Amino acid sequence: MAARSLPPLNALRAFEAFGRRGRMTLAADELCVTHGAISRQIRQLEDHLGVALTEGPRNRLTLTETGLTLAQALTQALDQIEAALPRAVGDGDGTLVVSCLPTFAMKWLIPRLPDFVAAHPEIQTRIVESNGPFDFRADGVDLAIRMRLPDAPPSPDADVTPFLKHYVGPVASPDLAAQIRDVDSLARLPRLHTRTFTEGWAEWESAAGLTLSPAAVNREFDHYFYMLEAAAAGLGVALSPFAFVEKDLAAGRLLAPLGLVPGQARVCALTPRSKITPAARRFRDWLVVQGAATSPPPGAGRGFSTS
Repeated sequence: MAARSLPPLNALRAFEAFGRRGRMTLAADELCVTHGAISRQIRQLEDHLGVALTEGPRNRLTLTETGLTLAQALTQALDQIEAALPRAVGDGDGTLVVSCLPTFAMKWLIPRLPDFVAAHPEIQTRIVESNGPFDFRADGVDLAIRMRLPDAPPSPDADVTPFLKHYVGPVASPDLAAQIRDVDSLARLPRLHTRTFTEGWAEWESAAGLTLSPAAVNREFDHYFYMLEAAAAGLGVALSPFAFVEKDLAAGRLLAPLGLVPGQARVCALTPRSKITPAARRFRDWLVVQGAATSPPPGAGRGFSTS
């Protein structure tokens, strides 16, 4: 059999990473090399093939039509190689790593998780708390749960499955809630904020079609669950998604005196576009069922009074 006539494999691997990630820096981070090393490998590949694979300014390179065809073929080939590799005992269908928003995990996901465990006792599920960006391969994530707006740009490496509608509104302890009759009375009370979503109140104002006057007292907390505990303790009014306070509202620990309105975002399951594991597929499908079974909050979308 004749020897294969292939370009340097390191150059192919660097080019595939750039084509899949879309940026030199991301490809360099994935392969644990420098930005310059990725650039040199791609130039070497272009010289070897005698064709241009990229175009545009150096800081905003994009793939040519030839480059796109090659990058897609390389991704498919490397996915096939990865799928054919022997796996250690315990890998594959029996493990599942889920990256999830911390408060959503605490308040919505984990209380429902026994249902999934009962249906799939063979799958070991590990919940990893994260608010920020992630990488399926580098972080070892099989599925991620994130909030996404309908007009968010498509993810180059993830399939996005919305599974839960988003409702949002002000919540407070029963004592403070008794003081809230309308938007004006709400505006006079201390307002609670979380650093993980500083635009929360602005989102609610936009969804509700109103503008609050500035609060006399603002209190900020590092995490949603700190803020919600502060609200339950009577320190002020918090702005929260329904999924985070569903149990507290049902128990009367928190009240939503003005109701909740539909938000623009949806809670979504993100799975790798190149290869989803059977366990992740089962978990995604289970999330869709659980989301459909979640009733909207009482009084969702009702009108507001400003006086």
